[in-house]
Amino acid sequence: MLKLTNISQLVSYQSASDTIQTMSNIEILIEEETIQEIGPTVNNADEIVDCSGRLVTPGFVDPHTHPVFYKGREEEYTMRLAGASYQEIAENGGGILSSIKDVRNASEDELVERVKKRMTRFLKLGTTTVEAKSGYGLDTESELKSLRVLNRVNRDHLIDIIPTFLGAHAFPPEFSDDPDGYVDLLCDEMIPAVGEQGIAQYCDVFCEKGYFSVEQSRRILETGKTYGLIPRLHADEFENSGAAELAAEVGAVSADHLMAVSNAGISALKNGAVTATLLPGTTFFLGKQSYAPAEKLTEAGISIALATDFNPGSSHLQSIPFIISLACSYLKLSVEEAFRAATWQSAITLNVHDKVGSLEVGKNADLVIWDLERLIEIPYFTSDVPIYKVIKSGRCF
Repeated sequence: MLKLTNISQLVSYQSASDTIQTMSNIEILIEEETIQEIGPTVNNADEIVDCSGRLVTPGFVDPHTHPVFYKGREEEYTMRLAGASYQEIAENGGGILSSIKDVRNASEDELVERVKKRMTRFLKLGTTTVEAKSGYGLDTESELKSLRVLNRVNRDHLIDIIPTFLGAHAFPPEFSDDPDGYVDLLCDEMIPAVGEQGIAQYCDVFCEKGYFSVEQSRRILETGKTYGLIPRLHADEFENSGAAELAAEVGAVSADHLMAVSNAGISALKNGAVTATLLPGTTFFLGKQSYAPAEKLTEAGISIALATDFNPGSSHLQSIPFIISLACSYLKLSVEEAFRAATWQSAITLNVHDKVGSLEVGKNADLVIWDLERLIEIPYFTSDVPIYKVIKSGRCF
């Protein structure tokens, strides 16, 4: 057993009250992977961690990442500094397409080693559960390989990975003149193969002008549902495409990005009980000014999750604490709203809230001990991440 003592404040969502609560002068008792007791005084244990008046929170849950790539795209950063937009870079062979060749040519073992290193960094930054997408192979063999990579890392690494199939990330070069042919391949070959493989839990589509239309996205997501893949959606990132309405129509658990979502899209998300997963790091990293309309979404009663969108091109960020800071400064979320969005609501979108996303008796012992005393200090430190220790599944990392 492991016992945490001298916790100045424990801050976590609490199911019973449906609120973020702060408990002072608390101890936690952990047996194997599970929280056994929380209170002013708990039973003794074989191992003791003295928190010395530090803040303790749940580990973060990141519900939107793209970690299966071979190398970065630093040259695109330089191009953006010179004035090129994300869309212009993509139209000239950059963006998602530039990662395809490397992923297709890399061995499974090579990709596993690179993804493991990225997962270690997530843990060091306080993230204990991640959703992770395929989407840089864009042929049947490479997409299945990418999902195997995620499965192997999930098995061998301490972090928990929730895998998503994103074969509909872009149109690969061999289908540049036949987009509907690629949709046929997705629906007739790739999705059935993914379903038979049995690794992916979700199916995602990049529904955006220049990528997949609403009609194409609907067909892909509905096909995915027939193979047990739950819909998620990249929605209304650059333009209002009607993707938010589609997310509600197909029963997606989450619509992500939403920088250009319309009022009709917001109404559809509310009526469909779709979580809005916001990615302020992408707006920041791309040097854009228009962040998702979080205030309008919250006023409409839509639940908000936060994610990094970690990827090699448009958001090379892995720090949820930094995302919380951006959410407070630019999305105008309160500290408590942003914290809930990065823990509890993110866990809900991945259907793991029975195990993670909050610190409660019976749940996984996934927590962060901070070199801080209060929750407000997490966004206040902005780019610094003053973490003392991360505990994942009861093990000190």
